[in-house]
Amino acid sequence: MARRKITNSQSACIILLWCVLCYMLLAYSEEITFYTLFILIASAIIVFVPLYKNIKNRL
Repeated sequence: MARRKITNSQSACIILLWCVLCYMLLAYSEEITFYTLFILIASAIIVFVPLYKNIKNRL
C-alpha cells in the first residue's frame, strides 16, 4: 500500500496546529516542569521527523 505525499500546504497546517497546541500547553499550564518539556520535545519528534522524511524524499 503506497503512502500519499504530503503537500506544502498540508505540512504548513500540521506545523501551525502543533505550534498552537504547544502555545496552549505552555500558556495554560500552572508551572513548566521537566515533564512538560519532555512532552513538547517528544511531540516535536513525532511531528517533524515524518515531515522531514517526506520533504527529503520529494527532492
